[in-house]
Amino acid sequence: MEILIAALCGAMIGSIIGLVGAGGSMIAVPMLIYIFDFTPVQATTASLLIVFAGATSGLTSKIKSRDVLVRDGLVIWFIGLGTNFAGAYLLPRLSEAFILTGFSLVLISAGVSMLLKQVPQRPERRMSVIALVALSLLIGAMTGLFGIGGGFVAIPVLILFYNVSPSKAAGTSLFIIMINTLTGFFAHARHWGKVPWSLPITIAVSALLISRLAAQQSRRFKTVTLKRWFAGTVFAIAFLTLLETWT
Repeated sequence: MEILIAALCGAMIGSIIGLVGAGGSMIAVPMLIYIFDFTPVQATTASLLIVFAGATSGLTSKIKSRDVLVRDGLVIWFIGLGTNFAGAYLLPRLSEAFILTGFSLVLISAGVSMLLKQVPQRPERRMSVIALVALSLLIGAMTGLFGIGGGFVAIPVLILFYNVSPSKAAGTSLFIIMINTLTGFFAHARHWGKVPWSLPITIAVSALLISRLAAQQSRRFKTVTLKRWFAGTVFAIAFLTLLETWT
C-alpha cells in the first residue's frame, strides 16, 4: 500500500514539475513528512533526489524546443554553490520548528510570486551582475536548507524583470532545478544513511515518468490557470504545516 501511495505522490509531483516548471519539492517535502513520517532532515534530503528526477525528465522536451537558457542556468548554479553547501551543513543544527516554519514562509512566497501579474512580452535582456548574484545565492541557500530547487524564484524574475517568455522561463527553471538539486543531493551525503530509500525512489521514478508527459502537454493549458492552481496548493500546504508545527 505504501508503494502505491508513493507512486501516486510521485505522479502529483511530476505533474507539477512538468506543467509549472517549479514547485515539486514544495509538495515532496510535506508529503514525506506527513504521509510517510520522515523527519525534516530525511525529507529534504530525499526531496532532492525526487525533484532531480522529475526536473531531468521534464527538461527533455524543453531542450528540444530550445526553451532553455543554458548559460544563465549554469551561472546561477555556480554562484549559488557556496550557499547550497552551507545550507546543507547548517540543516541538522536547526530545530524542526525552525525548518518547517522557514519552509512554510518559502511556500507562501512561492504562491505570491505565481500570482504576480504577467507583463506584456518585450525583447529579452540580460540580468545585471548584482541581480544575478543575489538570485543565485538565494536559490543555493533554499536548496541546501529546504531541499527546494528554486524554480519558483527564477521563473517570475526571468519573466517580470528580464522579459523572458513563460515557456523559456519554465525551461530554464527546470535546468536550474536539475543541476541545483543534484548538487544539493551530494551536499547532503552525510544524511543519506538516515533515509529509507525505497519510498523516495518509487516517488522519483513516478515523478520522472509523469513530468515528461506533463511537460509535453503544458502548452495546452493557460499559464494563468496553472499558476493560480499552484498558488492555492502551496498556500494550503503552508497553512497546514504552520498549524501542525505550532499547535
